[in-house]
Amino acid sequence: MSSARQSTGFAFIAPLLVLMLVAFNAPIAYMLGLAFWDKAHGFTLEHYAGLLEAPVYLRVLGNTMRIALVATLANIVIGYPLAHWMRGLQNRARLVAIALVVLPFWVSILVRTYAWIVVLGNGGLVNRALQWLGLTDQPVQFLYNELGVTIGMANVLLPFLVLPLFAAMIRIDDRLLQAAASLGAPPRTIFWKVYFPLTVPALAAGTLLVFMLCLGFYVTPAILGGGRVPMVSNLLDTLINQIPRWEQASAISTILLIVALVIFAAYRRLDRKASAT
Repeated sequence: MSSARQSTGFAFIAPLLVLMLVAFNAPIAYMLGLAFWDKAHGFTLEHYAGLLEAPVYLRVLGNTMRIALVATLANIVIGYPLAHWMRGLQNRARLVAIALVVLPFWVSILVRTYAWIVVLGNGGLVNRALQWLGLTDQPVQFLYNELGVTIGMANVLLPFLVLPLFAAMIRIDDRLLQAAASLGAPPRTIFWKVYFPLTVPALAAGTLLVFMLCLGFYVTPAILGGGRVPMVSNLLDTLINQIPRWEQASAISTILLIVALVIFAAYRRLDRKASAT
């Protein structure tokens, strides 16, 4: 009977398994093959050697890492206080705050990115306000540079940090904080010695998740960067659709995949620790 149930269960999931293999695993295997294969010489590592010989690739990788790091730090600075503030709200106000955080998921990333052009453009709301207040005579160049890309990425990815961090914060037992207060600890000590350490695993897991998403971001850097901010995703688009050099693009993608897998492994480990607290 058990064997029959197992056979029936496998028959149900077999189409999904085939879809996963064809739609996800096969393209990745093909990409890895291109990175290590040459039609003339067979197996080769010259595509990776070409990355080291051309400084432009290393600069793009470094630029991507730097922008991803800055955007992630911006999310931490904004997201942690926001999640902490949401925890202190009453039930109805908390639901409203959660809805406002989740609301961007209902809007296309493309629309949200173009909205930043309206806000940060030379004739946008921010520049008009700065000139009206007399803080500047000329429009400030927010767009088509690293600043605009960082602002757009931080905005799009902020919910990915706030939501898991908030979920960890509401699981903290208030009696722990009350016990520390009853022992004479001031609010600052309670926060740094009791509250903050309990949120560190969730904060670290959310940080790694946001950083990993930043590495492969394409739409926002392409629009807000205007082609002037080189990142890995834009470089891959050039190597595949314009030059094209598929082997070089595959080598870069493989490096990015390895970095993402390492970060994801660290994220999963920290996520398990956060779930256990």
